Amino acid sequence: MADLEKDLCISNTVQEQTTASDASIDSNDRRKTARKDLVVVAAPLRIEESPPTLASLWKRRQKPDPNAVATQPSVYDDPEQAKYFQPLPTYENLHRFDPNERWTWAEEHNVLKKIEWRVAAWAAIAFFALDLDRSNISQANTDNFLDDLGLTTNDYNLGNTVFKTAFLLAELPSQLISKKIGPDRWIPAQMILWSIVAASQFWLRGRKSFLATRALLALLQGGFIPDVILYMSYFYKSTELPFRLAIFWMANRLTDVVAPLLAYGLLRLRDYHGYEGWRWLFLIEGMLTLAIGVWSIFMMAPSPTQTKAWWRPKGWFSEREEKIMVNRILRDDPSKGDMHNRQAITFSLLWKSLCDFDLWPIYALGITFGIPAGPSDQYLTLTLRQLGFDTFNSNLLSIPAQIGTTVNMLVFTYISEKINQRSLMGIFVQIWFLPCLVAMAVIPDSSSRWSRYALVTVLLSYPSPHPMQVGWCSRNSNTVRTRTVSAALYNMSVQVQAIIYSNIYQDDDKPLYRRGNKVLVGICVLNIFIYAFNKMYYIWRNKQRDRKWNALTAEEKVEYLDTTTQEGSKRLDFRFAH
Repeated sequence: MADLEKDLCISNTVQEQTTASDASIDSNDRRKTARKDLVVVAAPLRIEESPPTLASLWKRRQKPDPNAVATQPSVYDDPEQAKYFQPLPTYENLHRFDPNERWTWAEEHNVLKKIEWRVAAWAAIAFFALDLDRSNISQANTDNFLDDLGLTTNDYNLGNTVFKTAFLLAELPSQLISKKIGPDRWIPAQMILWSIVAASQFWLRGRKSFLATRALLALLQGGFIPDVILYMSYFYKSTELPFRLAIFWMANRLTDVVAPLLAYGLLRLRDYHGYEGWRWLFLIEGMLTLAIGVWSIFMMAPSPTQTKAWWRPKGWFSEREEKIMVNRILRDDPSKGDMHNRQAITFSLLWKSLCDFDLWPIYALGITFGIPAGPSDQYLTLTLRQLGFDTFNSNLLSIPAQIGTTVNMLVFTYISEKINQRSLMGIFVQIWFLPCLVAMAVIPDSSSRWSRYALVTVLLSYPSPHPMQVGWCSRNSNTVRTRTVSAALYNMSVQVQAIIYSNIYQDDDKPLYRRGNKVLVGICVLNIFIYAFNKMYYIWRNKQRDRKWNALTAEEKVEYLDTTTQEGSKRLDFRFAH
């Protein structure tokens, strides 16, 4: 009995030291493949420090000894628990899984450096291609795009609504396809197809062709973001993913810096061979993203241990590096071994994931959190033209806000992970929005165009909580199948948000959009309450789990681990991040 309580004490300590995603999946399946001969080795493990306070972030922290053991504690160090967390026999990286594996900080640093260049850097470039083709309509607007096609502001709103709706509808089907055939196959195919459609906008003739290409482009791009998130989760720990996603979305913002510079040159091709400048913009940028799509075929790999190909005979990693990658990932989140990377999600698994109500509060945030800044971002170049700036200055003046929001997003995401806070950081973003929106709603008509430009620039320099919330959703999913579905559902909710804000600024409200800005003030206040609700909800759910788990005796806890059919975030030993 004393030994049993000691084991449980060790088990609980290990769980508290790991992240919120270190929880079990279906134990009935695990018992079929559990190894009974696991032993705890004597090699020392590094224990993670508790999350720092905001003040401690400003203090210099000593770097770990490169030769010290970097292996983190996990459920695999306790033989009573380890047998319930074994990867399935079909898991593609199983041959590199070894709970007794140990490695140093220097080795882990070298492995991470390779992953950064081969996965994170590729993802950023691929996102650049996505955003270049979906948002270059903003630069086209500065070259009389609407007038050339005989379109109104409301037609433009409709085009954005059609795009966002089709983008939303494509999210989940694309994610399911990606899970079935592998993101390394599906993502390059998407990129090649959408770049062809993007380039074909050179031949737009009016409202019908404008709406048709908007819909087709969105259907092909829709699942790209959750597909890339799924792919990156194969290589990164749950605590590492949010900041890499911030870098991923940084590419989105940097596109908004590079695109105006490209447009500055390409739009000068107006009247070249008798065509408008925006036509050349669509054609040339579409061909550029086509090249990135073809390049992606040769850049992606199915998994950390499947990087060899005929064009890459030596692969990316050595056997030792593959062992480090697989074991560091599974020690962080054992649930990543519960499916292989070419396994489809059945209807029953899909339904189970859809019904995971504990993720619904994050989906609700996805619908509203970015609405206060959405219309100003979408209408930035049009607003600048209406304020009297010419085509080229309108494109250049859009750059400072994109640089500001990129830097702030990276800092914001880093701090949110370091202090282990998400809801409170989200409230901070809404407080950033509020004074800008109030000022935009009441600013006098006589105010200079530079005053209005300054307000919009400060508003759009906000630290986006989007990467933080994607990581938050992934962490609270806690199984591969839920993580696959939740990434799509969260991004679908963000597209609903985009549909909403695409219709807040109306033609009869321009150029100051006072009515629309008052609506945005109300939504901003609502968001503060939604973030506060999420914080309280997850605290309450964790207290429920604590009360039930702590009420069990040592024998009952062992019996629970041995017999439970609860999965993922439904387990009593899982705690939600907030």
